[in-house]
Amino acid sequence: AGKLAVLKGYEFAGDYDPARRYAGPVYFVPNDTLTGSELAQQVGIRDHHDLFGGVVPYAFAATKTITHPLVSRNAFAPEGWSHEFARSVRHVVLFGFSAFTPDDLRRAAARVLERGRARVKPARGIGGRGQTVITSTADLDALLDATDLTELARYGAVIEQNFDQIETYSVGQTYVADLLATYCGTQLLTEDNQGTSVYGGSDLIVVRGDYDDLLSLDLPPEAQQAINNARTYEAAAITSFPGWLASRRNYDVAQVVGDDGRRSCGVLEQSWRIGGASAAEIAALEAFRAEPSLRSVRAACIELYGEKQAPPDAVVHFSGVDDRVGPLTKYSQVKAYDNSR
Repeated sequence: AGKLAVLKGYEFAGDYDPARRYAGPVYFVPNDTLTGSELAQQVGIRDHHDLFGGVVPYAFAATKTITHPLVSRNAFAPEGWSHEFARSVRHVVLFGFSAFTPDDLRRAAARVLERGRARVKPARGIGGRGQTVITSTADLDALLDATDLTELARYGAVIEQNFDQIETYSVGQTYVADLLATYCGTQLLTEDNQGTSVYGGSDLIVVRGDYDDLLSLDLPPEAQQAINNARTYEAAAITSFPGWLASRRNYDVAQVVGDDGRRSCGVLEQSWRIGGASAAEIAALEAFRAEPSLRSVRAACIELYGEKQAPPDAVVHFSGVDDRVGPLTKYSQVKAYDNSR
């Protein structure tokens, strides 16, 4: 938030205090996607110039569950559910369903398990945490025994076909002040302090400008497909959810190989809030602000668990003991990008 204040030409004011009278315009950095335009309007958020993040009309729209269709037309649908969104993105996501009741989740599991193992994802899980691979409906029943049904009814859960061979791309845009940066890169995996494989950072190619500027680079076909899938997904969200707005847009896009050897590509989820790749995004914006002629950079943000040290040329954002995950170091780096291959 302090770095964003510098980019905006604002004073960093710390945590927002609704009782305080601020002398000038206020720029917000919420830790989650805001739900409902009423809250946004109350604090003065009118468009993407007023926050780093996004606003959606319904709570489920900020989670993984908007990515997939319901298992049938008579499945439970929360207020604001868009069947049209699911139809619009069906060719750019992996095979799977979203569900908001145990019965619907069981029906969806039966459909997905016909293709092999299935992966169950909590709607609000971050960095791969809380996901479970199942091989039978009995596995799902055991999982449901420990599920918060109130959470399930409000946000839902996702069940997708599971893939062992998977490479995850990060695709997105960040718009701050007069700077628009668009990027594509790959996500890194690491082991956390419990030995679980989790998100370990992102290595991004970032351009000054929009998606067309990014696609003008000499990118591999897999990256180009990930970018186009993300664009389709975003366009559908804008059309399907009135009141949607976002200055920070990130999409996890999976390139997968099935048991039959066939490759496919699908958006896993969106992030319309500050997220894991934001340190790299902001570092790229700082580089573009410092050098107006700079068109592209390579920016990375890395998460190290345990007592590991960041490289000497890194900008360290956190190094210590996190209350939730234990010893952790987070840092970012920006380097020149060579577009010649």
